[in-house]
Amino acid sequence: METSNLTERRKAATEREIAAAAAGLFAEVGVAGVTAEQIAARAGVSVRTFYRYFARKEDAIAPILRVGARRWQEAFAEVGEQSLRAQIPAVIRSQLSGGEGQELEMMRGVLRGLDDDTAMRDVWLRVNDDSERQLREILQQRGLGAWHARLLAAVATDAIRVGFEQWAADTAGPRPAERAVDAFQAMSRGLDGLD
Repeated sequence: METSNLTERRKAATEREIAAAAAGLFAEVGVAGVTAEQIAARAGVSVRTFYRYFARKEDAIAPILRVGARRWQEAFAEVGEQSLRAQIPAVIRSQLSGGEGQELEMMRGVLRGLDDDTAMRDVWLRVNDDSERQLREILQQRGLGAWHARLLAAVATDAIRVGFEQWAADTAGPRPAERAVDAFQAMSRGLDGLD
């Protein structure tokens, strides 16, 4: 049992190291200019090890994106009992405002490649879809009906997605938290009274 836990921790650590290497290279060079071989070299693993964890170079960014999605879901699960919809902007701000400058800039570099790289966009949208499904379950556990949970989860998740994408495209504009809050408020106007 303990050996299994150690093996799982080592696998998770290797996956994180590869993901960090990929994110760094994608931000520095752009997705198109990076190869799986370069990612493996930066992570200190063999190319064979890289492909044991990821089918293609773009998939290597998914673990980093999932960490952010998981933090968002955990924060949302802690929200008080009053109106869930009304509390989402505060959750967005708390999750996106405190990001490390270097981490945010790396994310900006990664997201700038979305329009030019279909495979990277596929990974980004898949992680967002998974996050939306998890958020829907959290909302249903909080007593929201299936339909309202689906709507609110979609709007909240897309607000963060759109906010990040717009922030990455516009270096002079507001930070991701403000972009996401603005997107949520614009998209959720018709959802008053859902919860």
